[in-house]
Amino acid sequence: MDETISSLSRIELKIIPFLGKSIEEIITLSGLDRTTVLRAMKFLENKKILEMKLEKRKIVSLGVNGIYYKKNHLPERRLLHLVESRNHIPLKEAEKESGLSSNEFKVSLGVLKRKGFIELKNGKISLSAPKEEIIKKFPEESLIEILPIEESKLDSGQKKAMESLKNRKEILELTDEKIISYELTPKGKELAGKEIKSDLLEEVTPEMIKTGIKGKKFRKYDILAPVPRIYGGKKHFVNQSIEYAKKIWLELGFEEMSGPLTDSSFWIFDALFTAQDHPAREMQDSFFIKNMKSKLPDKKIVSRVKTAHEKGIDGSEGWQYLWSEKEAEKILLRTHTTSLSARTLAGLDLKKLPVKFFSIGKVFRNETIDWSHGIEFYQSEGIVVDEKANFSHLLGYLKEFYRKMGYEKIRFRPSFFAYTEPSVEIEAYHPERKIWFELGGAGIFRPEVVSPLLGKAIPVLAWGQGFDRIIMDFYKIKDLRELYSNNIKKLREIRAWTK
Repeated sequence: MDETISSLSRIELKIIPFLGKSIEEIITLSGLDRTTVLRAMKFLENKKILEMKLEKRKIVSLGVNGIYYKKNHLPERRLLHLVESRNHIPLKEAEKESGLSSNEFKVSLGVLKRKGFIELKNGKISLSAPKEEIIKKFPEESLIEILPIEESKLDSGQKKAMESLKNRKEILELTDEKIISYELTPKGKELAGKEIKSDLLEEVTPEMIKTGIKGKKFRKYDILAPVPRIYGGKKHFVNQSIEYAKKIWLELGFEEMSGPLTDSSFWIFDALFTAQDHPAREMQDSFFIKNMKSKLPDKKIVSRVKTAHEKGIDGSEGWQYLWSEKEAEKILLRTHTTSLSARTLAGLDLKKLPVKFFSIGKVFRNETIDWSHGIEFYQSEGIVVDEKANFSHLLGYLKEFYRKMGYEKIRFRPSFFAYTEPSVEIEAYHPERKIWFELGGAGIFRPEVVSPLLGKAIPVLAWGQGFDRIIMDFYKIKDLRELYSNNIKKLREIRAWTK
């Protein structure tokens, strides 16, 4: 026992007098916080003084809507009160007078019909149950009143009511509660309740080193005792992935492009020969900044873009419509990073060709958020401006990039994109799923894009691919939203990007 005592830390010594009491009592009597007490008990468990027990139980409690409904009645009860006061009420009037949302009203109709309390006939709602049945509490109402409660304590009727409410938005919440308890070992029973004094030293201090120590001993340390895992700081895995891809492009001799997240319609659409009545420019697809406009670039460039749209250029017929500067001045969140390519081409010195540029940046689309779509995502963009460039060079650059990203099997399929011709889609083979999946699009910029920006038609290889899909594939992420959920446990444990 003396050997055990010589290894006890200060926090262990502080709780030993209260062993045998509940954990809550130990916290109160020792004056230590819960975390410190539990840590001390874990140390004592390692020394075979006590045994910790962890019990998990499910607790059923009220969600946001459940709290509201407990105070203001369930929607079906409110609708039932209305029908009771105004029997044979038209459906539209009932929905309006009930004060329920459209969804609540529909759910309430279904619930009351299943319970046999109402019937729908000739577009009207009428009661179909006796008053004594109507005034009884619904099982769901009774359940709401007793929450929170342990799930295992619910009877069969209450469990049925719980299942009914679980399918409805934010009425119930099921959470796991951890119950920690302990039992003393024979060794622990010998020590429990004792006040143990110790003058053993805990640590080496600068003062001890200066003056020295005599006649005192250090507490015995168990170097094999388990300790909490320490997580060092690191970059977010999305940023790691982006840096890895940037390194590849830089090694291939590319320069990085950068530019604003919000830009004018001129650079995002017009300079890329996207007609001003194209569906992609509508509010349904893009986030426009209200009551703001941008200054257009050099008049020569604007004039050449206008001509390309209205009459055509280099043999093209254009779009044959009246191009509007006012429309081009509108500001929006960029829908692709190709706006950076347009800006870069407009500022090029033709004497310095050939040149190669890339970017990896965020773009924004007005999408419905689900497992495969988000309103913002990363795109990898690139251009090669070279009078001797050809389509084979384009395929070579893309194949080399994706090979370095870990994709051994790459194939290309002919496709159509608005501002490149010829155009191609890049696909990679997934060895685990045994399928080919799309990575992005590429091509050679059309003369209608290049001539207005450079002043003459020069081959410009171009590509733009969604980068989030590559990240998801590497990290085995099934839902796009997980990329930005910032679950601290996952962020600590996720592996580094290495290929």
